[in-house]
Amino acid sequence: MPDRESTGARSAGTNRRTFLSASAATAAAAVTGPLVAQPAQAHDHDDHDDRHDNGPGRRIKPQAPDAELRRLLREVDRHRIEATVRRLAAFGTRHTLSSQTDPVRGIGAARDWIYAQMREHAAASGGRMTVELQGYDQPPASRIPTTTRITNVVATLRGDVAPQRTYVITGHYDSRCTDVMDFTSDAPGADDDASGVAVVLELTRLLATRRTAATIVLAAVAAEEQGLYGSDHLAKQLKAAGADVQGMFSNDIVGSSRADDGTVDARTLRLFAEGVPTTETPDQAKTRLSVGGENDSVSRQLARFALNVAENPATGMDLRFIYRRDRYLRGSDHISFLQQGWPAARLTEPNEDFAHQHQDVRVVDGKQYGDLPEFCDFDYIARVARVNGATLWSLAQGPGTPRNAIIDTSNLTNDTTLRWELGTEPDLAGYEVVWRETTAADWQWAIPVGKVNTATIDLSKDNVFFGVRAVNRAGKHSPVAFPKPGS
Repeated sequence: MPDRESTGARSAGTNRRTFLSASAATAAAAVTGPLVAQPAQAHDHDDHDDRHDNGPGRRIKPQAPDAELRRLLREVDRHRIEATVRRLAAFGTRHTLSSQTDPVRGIGAARDWIYAQMREHAAASGGRMTVELQGYDQPPASRIPTTTRITNVVATLRGDVAPQRTYVITGHYDSRCTDVMDFTSDAPGADDDASGVAVVLELTRLLATRRTAATIVLAAVAAEEQGLYGSDHLAKQLKAAGADVQGMFSNDIVGSSRADDGTVDARTLRLFAEGVPTTETPDQAKTRLSVGGENDSVSRQLARFALNVAENPATGMDLRFIYRRDRYLRGSDHISFLQQGWPAARLTEPNEDFAHQHQDVRVVDGKQYGDLPEFCDFDYIARVARVNGATLWSLAQGPGTPRNAIIDTSNLTNDTTLRWELGTEPDLAGYEVVWRETTAADWQWAIPVGKVNTATIDLSKDNVFFGVRAVNRAGKHSPVAFPKPGS
């Protein structure tokens, strides 16, 4: 994983003054003429690492959790998480084609139990959190031999300030055994994916009593194993409702820190994020690749944000950022959101134990095998919940990602002009232009430019990558918007 603290920028050119030209969205806020950003002052030896001799700005550092977030993360209860995983496994099978009416076995019983849990948590929200059974009848299709009712269980915590801006996390509550069409054999699905549902339910409980600026959707989705049917329906429903989904994470197989060779890595969580979106048209992809940016999709900006806010002692976890949409041969529910053009990524354990995953429950040489709770690490799942909590809280309490960011490529110049839309959040403090060397994995330097929608930086766009992020009065920042070429 790249060291975002120590990575330096060494080839940006000579150190020059940074000129910022700014104009606000309204006449009252309009600024004419150039503004000159003052260079960082050397106060003492400890500040040296924050200065950069070859270009403007201050070194980007992780965003520290605020007091309320630290309280939220301390309240994550691994015993509740364990109880959830064991209860879901006890339904025997949660296969999409299993019984929807049996009160003790099958996907219907699991659905009803999850719904009851979410409603119990939502009761503490004072009406701000609502819970629904979001269902539809899926006609025969791949891995769906007959018309089948598919139902997501969805809790929505409505934001107080920007309710249309939405962030989503999911875990899928359906399970499978070796034969994906076998809906009668036991398929306890503890790791895949009762663990992800346990994360969703724990955050439902913790967030119900808290207020957020933006809306959070916490969903247990169905029919992932049959082909992402539930998450596809959820994404399409959010699109039809006009939701502005600015981030989504799928928690899929987040229950074990042990690999199939017995090695244990209890402090790493993999984070998969695709590069150039497959939803881009050929012309859009050609434009992006012609100026670089193949590593700057909206999903990778979301993943970088997660790294910045969720790798800290309060979560106890390191994120391993992987430049892929997902693992070979498989794909999780974030793909349904990618297909709608939204930023989305997948969280999953560091190594997989294939001896237990998707295997029928069986006894070999006196040892029981299968995707059973006994093979889960509940302390590990609790840390996964903290990563999700830190990321969701920071997104929902911070400003939205800047819209329509443009880098001016109309003229040959040795400086760089960027433009974006001014946000409407009441606590918006301003913006930062961020930049990094083209070979750097993450953003390195930030230049505060004020509450403006245009900035000109005395640094060549030919040599580095630029982005823009919003900052609110509490110091929370948004994910970075990577600018498109324009004029």
